[in-house]
Amino acid sequence: MSTKTPNEDDILRPIRHTSKKYYVMLAVSAVVFTAFLGLWMIQLAEGMAVTGLSDWGSGGGVTWGLYIGAFIWWVGIAHGGIILSAAVRLLGMERYMPVARLAEMLTLAGLSAAGFYIIVHMGRPDRMVTSVLGHYHITVHNSPLVWDVTVITAYFVMTATYLALTLRYDVTRLRDQLPNHFEPLYKLLTIGYSKKEDEVIERMVWWLALAIIIMAPLLLHGGVIPWLFALLPSYPGWFGAIQGPQFLTIALTSAISGVIILSYAFRKAYDWGHIITDDIFRGLTLWLGFFAMLFLWLQLQQIVSGTFHSTTDHAYATEAKLSHPIYIGSIAIVAAVLIYIFAQTVRKSLFSKRRSIVAAVAVLAATLAEKVFFVVEGLMYPTFSLYEATPGAYWPSVIEFVSVLGTIGMVVLFFLLVAKVVPVVELHAVEHLRGGHGHDHEPEKATEEVEA
Repeated sequence: MSTKTPNEDDILRPIRHTSKKYYVMLAVSAVVFTAFLGLWMIQLAEGMAVTGLSDWGSGGGVTWGLYIGAFIWWVGIAHGGIILSAAVRLLGMERYMPVARLAEMLTLAGLSAAGFYIIVHMGRPDRMVTSVLGHYHITVHNSPLVWDVTVITAYFVMTATYLALTLRYDVTRLRDQLPNHFEPLYKLLTIGYSKKEDEVIERMVWWLALAIIIMAPLLLHGGVIPWLFALLPSYPGWFGAIQGPQFLTIALTSAISGVIILSYAFRKAYDWGHIITDDIFRGLTLWLGFFAMLFLWLQLQQIVSGTFHSTTDHAYATEAKLSHPIYIGSIAIVAAVLIYIFAQTVRKSLFSKRRSIVAAVAVLAATLAEKVFFVVEGLMYPTFSLYEATPGAYWPSVIEFVSVLGTIGMVVLFFLLVAKVVPVVELHAVEHLRGGHGHDHEPEKATEEVEA
């Protein structure tokens, strides 16, 4: 139980103090991201053939692979992150206020990584202009890719606006304690600010949060992204109305895992045990278990419908899925995490922050593998095959594997750099904790919240 009272100095610590570990993290992340950029340059010079994604059928494999699987994964993490932050504001989940801004920033970072994957997979970056922007007025009506670009851009703008509005309050009140070399940025963030606008901004942020909560299941990871697959009847592994809720549960499961990891990293690095409390980790872990349960339940629905008197093509695709170790392994990992979370709710002594981190990393790895497998297997077993022979095999190339590490490095760089410019914990959260709510709550309250 934490007894230390949070203050402004705590949330300014990442800006004021730089350790050797910070520079090590910065260097490692930069090297990994640069390695990916270098390999991407090779791909630009040699073409998509270096990845094998240009082949299809018995002589190759698929045209979509790890790139698109990782794209879906990052979009899911991003959408789930802002949903978590919006829920904190809309539903009054004050316990999670200290991690709300981390979730918002995770959305911006995740969307950036996802958008980068679109550019990488198009083969030539100029196609974003010649194929999308140049013909947008025509393609927006019938191109799933343009739907995708549109909603991701809209979501990015909404999230950036959402974050910028909340930063105005913090930057204005902490300006004297922030570094002078970022003065132009701070002036831009607070242009035209007056104390009278605080109440107006609070209402604006509330409405933005409501719009985000509504858009997520209808247009984003519960809509447009799964529609890219669910509306294709010639691909039985994809087709079906269940893909919307399935994608949404994976998004929320992945996002909560990401927030758990970020929260632990900042707590440990800056001694924020009195801000990001054990109670927050208990609650986030319980929510992780709840959405993991929904993820497994929806997977079961697909397996049952694909094995019980289904059409021949659907049965064939389901059989291929159930016989593949990657799919079985992914489901087993999520199931093991769910069993642990259930056990630690029954026996409280089983809970620990490190176990929560292990669970979060395991879920992120499992959901990435499942999404890549979903994309690849869906293409491998169409209703009407383009080839008479057995479909070819697919295995990600070195460039594709490094792309995942590179985008993770990109996201880590984002947080390392942003944490040096603006507070990653809201001033409102510190003020709330200082008002007498900074101690850990009883563990039972986290259970009651999930049950409710």
